Amino acid sequence: MNRSSSPATGSPASLGRARSAEAVAIAALARDASVEMTWHNAPDVEACLTFLRAGTRIYVSFIPGQSWRETISACAAVRAAGLEPVPHIPAREIADAAALEDIAAQLVSKAKVRRMLLIAGDRATSIGPYAQSLDVMRSGVLERHGIREVSVAAHPEGHPRVAVAGLRRAEREKIEWASRAGIDLTFLTQFFFETEPFLAWARELRALGAHAKIVAGLAGPARLSTLFKYALRCGAGASIRALGARPASFAGLVAERGPERMVRAIARANLEGAGPFGIHLYSFGGLERTCAWMDATAHCPLTLDDDGGFAVEEP
Repeated sequence: MNRSSSPATGSPASLGRARSAEAVAIAALARDASVEMTWHNAPDVEACLTFLRAGTRIYVSFIPGQSWRETISACAAVRAAGLEPVPHIPAREIADAAALEDIAAQLVSKAKVRRMLLIAGDRATSIGPYAQSLDVMRSGVLERHGIREVSVAAHPEGHPRVAVAGLRRAEREKIEWASRAGIDLTFLTQFFFETEPFLAWARELRALGAHAKIVAGLAGPARLSTLFKYALRCGAGASIRALGARPASFAGLVAERGPERMVRAIARANLEGAGPFGIHLYSFGGLERTCAWMDATAHCPLTLDDDGGFAVEEP
């Protein structure tokens, strides 16, 4: 069990008050959560409206083999549904400066995009002049097209191809750029299974001057085999090592099939003043299923257990 999600202690009355506050904080996280989709999910967006409030942020990922046309079309579908599209912009997939101008112009004109998620991308080498998200940031293109909100990928547990020192240096440079450019910067993490590395990294980031919301990327309800496939690809290293060394945690993950423990720990960190933190759900188990989980957690009564998690009460 995570130290950060250990049960509260004290009198029954104080325990009840603490749990009530946690339940409210958990619901608040779910109400403001964002969710991730691929362009293949565009036909499913309408079905998710049952579970999502207007203006919910939907991040549109960029998967291998995808075209920018598909990104733009998916973002337009999200906007047409009354939701807020946030496209992934992998720097290494941009051919040249003209292409970057065109991509930004079309996303703004056709999908009214206001926020972008900048990432380096999965390519080992860039097809153009942009090797990292900082190169896109420094181009001036975002400001010219009215983009004043930027999310950037964050890796609290490291990255399989980038040294930790390089990650921390890039974070400092992004904070400095956003301050100079007057950009609302949000760090959005890769998903993880253990909260301690995330919270320790967040404290370091705050010390660097990151005062905006830090968003914890979490895996929505999904099969264990699916979670590990993505974890190995994405470098959620400390969490996997911790699970391997602690069979009880591994068993807990198998039983959970969802992010309840992490969400509760992050809600508690908000209550303790370590935030502001938000949550983002990667829909590995399906977009509609993930949206249904978000809706139920936000609006149904919650039962908090003694093992650091919670359950949605059946109506």
